[in-house]
Amino acid sequence: MNPTDTSSGADQQVRPALARLLSVSFDDFADKHWGTAPLLSRADDLPSGFADLFSNDAVDELISRRGLRTPFLRVAKDGSTLADAEFTRAGGVGAGVTDQLSDDRLLDLFAGGSTLVLQALHRTWPPIIDFAGQLSTDLGHPVQVNSYTTPAQNTGFSSHYDVHDVFVLQIAGAKRWQIREPILTTPLRSQPWDQRRAQVEAASTGIPLLEVTLEPGDCLYLPRGYLHAATALGEISTHLTIGVHTWTRTHLLHTLSRYAVTRLADDADLRAALPPGLDWSGVPVAEADLELVRDRLVAALRQVRLSDLADALHTAHRGSQRAEPVAPVAGVAAAGTLTSADTLRLRGGLAPHLTETAAGADLLSRAGRRSITATDLPLVRRLLTEGRLSVADAGEDLARRLIVAGLVVIEPRQPPAG
Repeated sequence: MNPTDTSSGADQQVRPALARLLSVSFDDFADKHWGTAPLLSRADDLPSGFADLFSNDAVDELISRRGLRTPFLRVAKDGSTLADAEFTRAGGVGAGVTDQLSDDRLLDLFAGGSTLVLQALHRTWPPIIDFAGQLSTDLGHPVQVNSYTTPAQNTGFSSHYDVHDVFVLQIAGAKRWQIREPILTTPLRSQPWDQRRAQVEAASTGIPLLEVTLEPGDCLYLPRGYLHAATALGEISTHLTIGVHTWTRTHLLHTLSRYAVTRLADDADLRAALPPGLDWSGVPVAEADLELVRDRLVAALRQVRLSDLADALHTAHRGSQRAEPVAPVAGVAAAGTLTSADTLRLRGGLAPHLTETAAGADLLSRAGRRSITATDLPLVRRLLTEGRLSVADAGEDLARRLIVAGLVVIEPRQPPAG
Protein backbone atom coordinates (compact mmCIF):
# COMPACT_ATOMS: atom_id res chain seq x y z
CA MET A 1 0.00 0.00 0.00
CA ASN A 2 1.26 3.48 -0.82
CA PRO A 3 2.31 5.29 2.39
CA THR A 4 0.38 8.37 1.31
CA ASP A 5 -2.84 6.33 1.49
CA THR A 6 -2.45 5.28 5.11
CA SER A 7 -3.92 6.97 8.15
CA SER A 8 -1.80 10.03 8.93
CA GLY A 9 -0.23 11.13 12.20
CA ALA A 10 -2.53 14.15 12.15
CA ASP A 11 -5.57 11.84 11.96
CA GLN A 12 -4.30 9.93 14.98
CA GLN A 13 -4.09 13.14 16.98
CA VAL A 14 -7.40 14.67 15.89
CA ARG A 15 -9.43 11.44 15.61
CA PRO A 16 -7.46 8.87 17.62
CA ALA A 17 -10.13 6.17 17.86
CA LEU A 18 -11.16 6.35 14.19
CA ALA A 19 -7.51 6.34 13.08
CA ARG A 20 -7.10 2.92 14.73
CA LEU A 21 -9.68 1.50 12.30
CA LEU A 22 -8.55 2.99 8.98
CA SER A 23 -5.71 2.09 6.63
CA VAL A 24 -6.46 5.26 4.64
CA SER A 25 -6.57 8.91 5.61
CA PHE A 26 -9.72 10.40 7.05
CA ASP A 27 -10.25 12.44 3.88
CA ASP A 28 -10.01 9.34 1.67
CA PHE A 29 -12.38 7.46 3.96
CA ALA A 30 -14.87 10.33 3.90
CA ASP A 31 -14.67 10.76 0.12
CA LYS A 32 -14.49 7.16 -1.10
CA HIS A 33 -16.04 4.90 1.54
CA TRP A 34 -18.29 6.62 4.10
CA GLY A 35 -21.81 5.38 3.48
CA THR A 36 -20.97 4.04 0.02
CA ALA A 37 -18.25 1.37 -0.22
CA PRO A 38 -16.62 -1.26 2.03
CA LEU A 39 -13.06 -0.82 3.26
CA LEU A 40 -10.81 -3.68 4.36
CA SER A 41 -7.92 -2.56 6.59
CA ARG A 42 -5.35 -5.23 7.42
CA ALA A 43 -3.59 -5.33 10.78
CA ASP A 44 -0.21 -4.56 9.18
CA ASP A 45 -1.62 -1.29 7.82
CA LEU A 46 -3.19 -0.13 11.10
CA PRO A 47 -1.49 1.69 13.99
CA SER A 48 -2.14 -1.07 16.55
CA GLY A 49 -4.14 -4.19 17.23
CA PHE A 50 -7.29 -4.47 19.34
CA ALA A 51 -6.09 -6.73 22.16
CA ASP A 52 -6.41 -3.84 24.63
CA LEU A 53 -10.12 -3.52 23.82
CA PHE A 54 -11.44 -7.07 24.16
CA SER A 55 -10.55 -10.78 24.31
CA ASN A 56 -12.02 -14.24 24.78
CA ASP A 57 -11.16 -13.89 28.48
CA ALA A 58 -13.34 -10.77 28.56
CA VAL A 59 -16.24 -12.80 27.13
CA ASP A 60 -15.90 -15.34 29.94
CA GLU A 61 -15.62 -12.68 32.62
CA LEU A 62 -18.71 -10.82 31.46
CA ILE A 63 -20.75 -14.01 31.28
CA SER A 64 -19.61 -15.69 34.47
CA ARG A 65 -18.64 -12.93 36.92
CA ARG A 66 -20.48 -9.67 36.12
CA GLY A 67 -24.08 -10.66 36.89
CA LEU A 68 -25.28 -9.57 33.44
CA ARG A 69 -28.94 -9.96 32.50
CA THR A 70 -30.80 -10.00 29.24
CA PRO A 71 -30.75 -8.16 26.88
CA PHE A 72 -26.98 -7.84 27.39
CA LEU A 73 -26.61 -11.28 25.75
CA ARG A 74 -28.22 -12.98 22.78
CA VAL A 75 -27.53 -16.53 21.64
CA ALA A 76 -27.88 -17.60 18.00
CA LYS A 77 -27.49 -20.81 16.05
CA ASP A 78 -27.99 -21.57 12.36
CA GLY A 79 -29.41 -18.13 11.70
CA SER A 80 -31.98 -18.17 14.52
CA THR A 81 -31.97 -16.44 17.91
CA LEU A 82 -32.66 -18.63 20.97
CA ALA A 83 -35.28 -17.75 23.57
CA ASP A 84 -33.86 -16.04 26.68
CA ALA A 85 -35.12 -18.85 28.94
CA GLU A 86 -32.66 -21.25 27.31
CA PHE A 87 -29.63 -19.47 28.80
CA THR A 88 -30.85 -17.62 31.91
CA ARG A 89 -31.89 -18.50 35.45
CA ALA A 90 -32.24 -16.86 38.88
CA GLY A 91 -29.07 -15.64 40.54
CA GLY A 92 -29.56 -17.27 43.94
CA VAL A 93 -29.77 -15.83 47.45
CA GLY A 94 -29.52 -12.06 47.49
CA ALA A 95 -29.68 -11.82 43.70
CA GLY A 96 -32.82 -13.70 42.78
CA VAL A 97 -33.46 -11.87 39.52
CA THR A 98 -34.71 -14.55 37.15
CA ASP A 99 -33.08 -13.47 33.88
CA GLN A 100 -29.39 -13.48 34.83
CA LEU A 101 -27.01 -15.24 32.48
CA SER A 102 -26.41 -18.90 33.32
CA ASP A 103 -22.77 -19.75 32.66
CA ASP A 104 -23.35 -23.52 32.79
CA ARG A 105 -26.20 -23.37 30.27
CA LEU A 106 -24.11 -21.14 28.03
CA LEU A 107 -21.20 -23.56 28.25
CA ASP A 108 -23.47 -26.32 26.94
CA LEU A 109 -24.94 -24.14 24.18
CA PHE A 110 -21.55 -22.88 23.02
CA ALA A 111 -20.17 -26.42 22.93
CA GLY A 112 -23.15 -27.30 20.73
CA GLY A 113 -22.31 -24.65 18.13
CA SER A 114 -24.19 -21.55 19.29
CA THR A 115 -22.82 -18.01 18.87
CA LEU A 116 -22.64 -15.78 21.96
CA VAL A 117 -23.56 -12.14 21.26
CA LEU A 118 -22.68 -9.71 24.04
CA GLN A 119 -24.64 -6.52 23.43
CA ALA A 120 -24.02 -2.90 24.44
CA LEU A 121 -20.39 -3.38 25.44
CA HIS A 122 -20.10 0.41 25.26
CA ARG A 123 -22.04 0.30 28.56
CA THR A 124 -20.45 -2.72 30.29
CA TRP A 125 -16.75 -3.15 29.42
CA PRO A 126 -14.41 -0.29 30.49
CA PRO A 127 -11.91 -0.29 27.58
CA ILE A 128 -14.79 -0.26 25.08
CA ILE A 129 -16.70 2.39 27.05
CA ASP A 130 -13.72 4.72 26.59
CA PHE A 131 -13.03 3.74 22.98
CA ALA A 132 -16.66 4.01 21.86
CA GLY A 133 -17.01 7.42 23.48
CA GLN A 134 -13.98 8.72 21.61
CA LEU A 135 -15.09 7.10 18.33
CA SER A 136 -18.49 8.76 18.59
CA THR A 137 -16.74 12.09 19.05
CA ASP A 138 -14.42 11.39 16.11
CA LEU A 139 -17.30 10.51 13.78
CA GLY A 140 -19.92 12.94 15.07
CA HIS A 141 -22.40 10.04 15.01
CA PRO A 142 -23.53 7.74 17.87
CA VAL A 143 -22.09 4.24 18.12
CA GLN A 144 -22.86 0.95 19.86
CA VAL A 145 -20.62 -2.10 20.29
CA ASN A 146 -21.48 -5.82 20.32
CA SER A 147 -19.20 -8.87 20.35
CA TYR A 148 -19.77 -12.15 18.49
CA THR A 149 -18.03 -15.31 19.68
CA THR A 150 -18.55 -18.30 17.39
CA PRO A 151 -17.33 -21.91 17.74
CA ALA A 152 -15.06 -23.27 15.02
CA GLN A 153 -16.74 -23.99 11.66
CA ASN A 154 -20.04 -22.40 12.69
CA THR A 155 -22.15 -19.53 11.32
CA GLY A 156 -24.11 -17.49 13.83
CA PHE A 157 -26.36 -15.52 11.48
CA SER A 158 -27.37 -16.11 7.87
CA SER A 159 -26.82 -13.46 5.22
CA HIS A 160 -28.53 -10.18 6.12
CA TYR A 161 -28.00 -6.43 6.07
CA ASP A 162 -27.80 -3.89 8.87
CA VAL A 163 -29.58 -0.55 9.06
CA HIS A 164 -26.45 1.08 10.45
CA ASP A 165 -22.86 1.25 9.24
CA VAL A 166 -20.48 -1.18 10.94
CA PHE A 167 -16.80 -1.56 11.71
CA VAL A 168 -15.89 -5.22 12.26
CA LEU A 169 -12.79 -5.66 14.46
CA GLN A 170 -11.37 -9.19 14.51
CA ILE A 171 -10.25 -10.03 18.05
CA ALA A 172 -9.42 -13.75 18.12
CA GLY A 173 -9.40 -16.61 15.65
CA ALA A 174 -10.33 -16.17 12.00
CA LYS A 175 -13.66 -15.56 10.33
CA ARG A 176 -14.59 -15.84 6.64
CA TRP A 177 -16.87 -13.06 5.39
CA GLN A 178 -19.00 -12.93 2.26
CA ILE A 179 -20.10 -9.44 1.26
CA ARG A 180 -22.73 -8.75 -1.42
CA GLU A 181 -24.17 -5.60 -2.97
CA PRO A 182 -27.21 -4.03 -1.27
CA ILE A 183 -30.71 -4.87 -2.40
CA LEU A 184 -31.70 -1.54 -0.81
CA THR A 185 -29.13 1.23 -0.54
CA THR A 186 -28.79 3.14 2.74
CA PRO A 187 -31.81 1.54 4.46
CA LEU A 188 -33.41 3.36 7.39
CA ARG A 189 -34.11 1.76 10.77
CA SER A 190 -37.71 1.37 9.62
CA GLN A 191 -36.52 -0.78 6.70
CA PRO A 192 -34.88 -3.87 8.33
CA TRP A 193 -33.75 -6.83 6.27
CA ASP A 194 -36.47 -9.21 7.48
CA GLN A 195 -39.04 -7.08 5.64
CA ARG A 196 -37.25 -8.19 2.45
CA ARG A 197 -36.31 -11.71 3.50
CA ALA A 198 -37.06 -13.32 0.12
CA GLN A 199 -34.95 -10.75 -1.74
CA VAL A 200 -32.10 -11.19 0.72
CA GLU A 201 -32.17 -14.97 0.40
CA ALA A 202 -32.22 -14.77 -3.40
CA ALA A 203 -29.36 -12.26 -3.50
CA SER A 204 -27.33 -14.41 -1.09
CA THR A 205 -26.92 -17.12 -3.73
CA GLY A 206 -25.09 -14.80 -6.10
CA ILE A 207 -21.35 -14.26 -6.47
CA PRO A 208 -19.99 -12.21 -3.52
CA LEU A 209 -18.66 -8.74 -4.09
CA LEU A 210 -15.97 -9.55 -1.50
CA GLU A 211 -14.93 -12.79 0.14
CA VAL A 212 -12.30 -12.19 2.80
CA THR A 213 -10.87 -13.85 5.88
CA LEU A 214 -10.37 -11.55 8.87
CA GLU A 215 -7.45 -12.30 11.17
CA PRO A 216 -6.80 -10.71 14.59
CA GLY A 217 -6.16 -6.98 14.21
CA ASP A 218 -7.97 -6.66 10.85
CA CYS A 219 -10.87 -4.23 10.45
CA LEU A 220 -13.69 -4.25 7.90
CA TYR A 221 -15.96 -1.25 7.33
CA LEU A 222 -19.39 -1.94 5.81
CA PRO A 223 -21.92 0.77 4.97
CA ARG A 224 -25.50 -0.02 5.92
CA GLY A 225 -27.35 -2.16 3.41
CA TYR A 226 -24.49 -4.42 2.29
CA LEU A 227 -25.41 -8.09 2.67
CA HIS A 228 -23.00 -10.09 4.79
CA ALA A 229 -22.52 -13.43 6.53
CA ALA A 230 -19.55 -14.75 8.49
CA THR A 231 -18.29 -18.25 9.37
CA ALA A 232 -15.67 -19.10 11.98
CA LEU A 233 -12.84 -21.20 10.59
CA GLY A 234 -10.59 -23.66 12.42
CA GLU A 235 -10.85 -22.24 15.94
CA ILE A 236 -13.09 -20.16 18.18
CA SER A 237 -13.57 -16.72 16.63
CA THR A 238 -14.45 -13.46 18.34
CA HIS A 239 -15.05 -10.12 16.68
CA LEU A 240 -16.44 -6.77 17.71
CA THR A 241 -19.10 -5.07 15.62
CA ILE A 242 -19.24 -1.32 16.09
CA GLY A 243 -22.59 -0.07 14.83
CA VAL A 244 -22.60 3.55 13.67
CA HIS A 245 -26.12 4.96 13.83
CA THR A 246 -25.61 7.69 11.30
CA TRP A 247 -27.48 10.96 11.39
CA THR A 248 -29.19 11.27 8.00
CA ARG A 249 -31.08 13.86 6.02
CA THR A 250 -34.20 11.98 7.12
CA HIS A 251 -33.43 13.09 10.69
CA LEU A 252 -33.17 16.65 9.40
CA LEU A 253 -36.49 16.17 7.57
CA HIS A 254 -38.28 15.10 10.78
CA THR A 255 -36.73 17.97 12.77
CA LEU A 256 -37.68 20.49 10.09
CA SER A 257 -41.24 19.17 9.84
CA ARG A 258 -41.79 19.21 13.62
CA TYR A 259 -40.49 22.76 13.89
CA ALA A 260 -42.71 24.02 11.05
CA VAL A 261 -45.80 22.30 12.48
CA THR A 262 -45.09 23.80 15.91
CA ARG A 263 -44.90 27.29 14.37
CA LEU A 264 -48.19 26.74 12.56
CA ALA A 265 -49.96 26.42 15.92
CA ASP A 266 -50.25 30.23 15.77
CA ASP A 267 -52.27 30.04 12.52
CA ALA A 268 -55.95 30.53 13.41
CA ASP A 269 -57.11 29.18 10.04
CA LEU A 270 -55.42 25.85 10.74
CA ARG A 271 -56.80 25.68 14.25
CA ALA A 272 -60.35 26.04 12.91
CA ALA A 273 -62.58 22.96 13.02
CA LEU A 274 -63.45 21.11 9.85
CA PRO A 275 -67.14 21.47 8.91
CA PRO A 276 -69.88 19.36 10.54
CA GLY A 277 -71.41 16.37 8.79
CA LEU A 278 -68.13 14.86 7.56
CA ASP A 279 -68.77 11.85 5.32
CA TRP A 280 -66.52 9.06 6.67
CA SER A 281 -67.81 6.55 4.11
CA GLY A 282 -65.59 8.20 1.49
CA VAL A 283 -62.92 10.94 1.59
CA PRO A 284 -64.11 13.14 4.47
CA VAL A 285 -61.89 16.18 3.84
CA ALA A 286 -62.53 18.72 1.10
CA GLU A 287 -59.86 19.46 -1.47
CA ALA A 288 -59.88 23.12 -0.40
CA ASP A 289 -58.91 22.15 3.16
CA LEU A 290 -56.00 20.06 1.90
CA GLU A 291 -54.83 22.91 -0.33
CA LEU A 292 -54.96 25.37 2.55
CA VAL A 293 -52.97 23.12 4.87
CA ARG A 294 -50.44 22.23 2.18
CA ASP A 295 -49.87 25.86 1.19
CA ARG A 296 -49.38 27.00 4.79
CA LEU A 297 -47.03 24.10 5.52
CA VAL A 298 -44.89 24.77 2.44
CA ALA A 299 -44.72 28.46 3.34
CA ALA A 300 -43.70 27.63 6.92
CA LEU A 301 -41.04 25.20 5.76
CA ARG A 302 -39.52 27.82 3.47
CA GLN A 303 -39.22 30.25 6.38
CA VAL A 304 -37.27 27.90 8.64
CA ARG A 305 -33.60 28.73 9.00
CA LEU A 306 -30.92 26.23 9.96
CA SER A 307 -30.26 28.19 13.15
CA ASP A 308 -33.91 27.59 14.15
CA LEU A 309 -33.22 23.84 14.26
CA ALA A 310 -29.96 24.03 16.21
CA ASP A 311 -31.48 23.43 19.65
CA ALA A 312 -33.49 20.41 18.48
CA LEU A 313 -30.48 18.92 16.69
CA HIS A 314 -28.25 19.44 19.72
CA THR A 315 -30.89 17.86 21.97
CA ALA A 316 -31.10 14.78 19.75
CA HIS A 317 -27.31 14.51 19.67
CA ARG A 318 -27.01 14.77 23.45
CA GLY A 319 -29.60 12.05 23.93
CA SER A 320 -27.87 9.62 21.58
CA GLN A 321 -24.78 8.82 23.64
CA ARG A 322 -23.36 8.88 27.19
CA ALA A 323 -20.69 11.23 28.41
CA GLU A 324 -17.40 9.93 29.83
CA PRO A 325 -18.13 7.99 33.04
CA VAL A 326 -17.58 9.82 36.32
CA ALA A 327 -16.96 8.34 39.78
CA PRO A 328 -19.43 9.86 42.28
CA VAL A 329 -17.60 8.77 45.43
CA ALA A 330 -14.11 9.64 44.19
CA GLY A 331 -15.37 12.89 42.70
CA VAL A 332 -16.88 14.16 45.94
CA ALA A 333 -13.82 13.06 47.87
CA ALA A 334 -11.51 14.85 45.44
CA ALA A 335 -13.62 18.01 45.53
CA GLY A 336 -13.07 18.12 49.27
CA THR A 337 -9.28 17.98 48.98
CA LEU A 338 -8.69 20.41 46.09
CA THR A 339 -5.54 22.46 45.99
CA SER A 340 -4.47 25.32 43.75
CA ALA A 341 -2.02 22.93 42.08
CA ASP A 342 -4.84 20.79 40.65
CA THR A 343 -6.07 21.02 37.07
CA LEU A 344 -9.64 20.48 35.89
CA ARG A 345 -10.30 18.68 32.59
CA LEU A 346 -13.57 19.04 30.69
CA ARG A 347 -15.44 15.75 30.94
CA GLY A 348 -15.27 13.87 27.67
CA GLY A 349 -18.32 13.43 25.45
CA LEU A 350 -20.38 16.16 27.14
CA ALA A 351 -21.56 17.73 23.86
CA PRO A 352 -21.83 21.13 25.58
CA HIS A 353 -23.85 23.99 24.09
CA LEU A 354 -23.69 27.44 25.67
CA THR A 355 -26.54 29.92 25.21
CA GLU A 356 -26.24 33.45 26.62
CA THR A 357 -29.00 34.79 28.89
CA ALA A 358 -29.64 38.08 30.67
CA ALA A 359 -28.10 36.65 33.85
CA GLY A 360 -25.13 34.95 32.15
CA ALA A 361 -25.67 31.76 30.19
CA ASP A 362 -27.31 28.33 30.12
CA LEU A 363 -24.97 25.41 29.59
CA LEU A 364 -26.72 22.39 28.08
CA SER A 365 -24.77 19.13 28.02
CA ARG A 366 -25.12 15.42 28.68
CA ALA A 367 -24.75 16.35 32.36
CA GLY A 368 -28.01 18.33 32.15
CA ARG A 369 -28.79 22.06 32.18
CA ARG A 370 -26.68 24.39 34.31
CA SER A 371 -27.06 28.14 34.82
CA ILE A 372 -23.78 30.01 34.53
CA THR A 373 -23.50 33.42 36.20
CA ALA A 374 -22.01 36.39 34.40
CA THR A 375 -19.10 36.27 36.86
CA ASP A 376 -18.28 32.63 36.06
CA LEU A 377 -18.98 32.87 32.33
CA PRO A 378 -15.49 33.93 31.13
CA LEU A 379 -13.85 31.04 32.99
CA VAL A 380 -16.45 28.53 31.74
CA ARG A 381 -15.93 29.75 28.18
CA ARG A 382 -12.20 29.22 28.61
CA LEU A 383 -12.80 25.70 29.92
CA LEU A 384 -15.00 24.85 26.93
CA THR A 385 -12.49 26.31 24.48
CA GLU A 386 -9.25 24.95 25.93
CA GLY A 387 -10.55 21.80 27.60
CA ARG A 388 -8.67 22.51 30.81
CA LEU A 389 -8.67 25.03 33.64
CA SER A 390 -6.39 25.27 36.65
CA VAL A 391 -7.91 25.47 40.10
CA ALA A 392 -5.63 28.44 40.72
CA ASP A 393 -7.41 30.34 37.91
CA ALA A 394 -10.91 29.03 38.59
CA GLY A 395 -10.86 29.37 42.35
CA GLU A 396 -11.74 26.50 44.65
CA ASP A 397 -15.43 27.40 44.93
CA LEU A 398 -16.09 27.34 41.16
CA ALA A 399 -13.89 24.27 40.77
CA ARG A 400 -15.93 22.33 43.34
CA ARG A 401 -19.19 23.36 41.70
CA LEU A 402 -17.95 22.24 38.29
CA ILE A 403 -16.89 18.86 39.70
CA VAL A 404 -20.18 18.24 41.51
CA ALA A 405 -22.11 19.33 38.39
CA GLY A 406 -20.38 16.55 36.44
CA LEU A 407 -18.77 18.98 34.00
CA VAL A 408 -15.11 18.34 34.83
CA VAL A 409 -12.80 15.72 36.28
CA ILE A 410 -9.57 16.33 38.15
CA GLU A 411 -6.48 15.38 36.23
CA PRO A 412 -4.26 12.88 38.08
CA ARG A 413 -1.78 14.59 40.31
CA GLN A 414 1.82 14.17 39.24
CA PRO A 415 4.13 12.68 41.86
CA PRO A 416 6.83 15.07 43.06
CA ALA A 417 10.09 14.91 41.10
CA GLY A 418 12.83 12.81 42.65
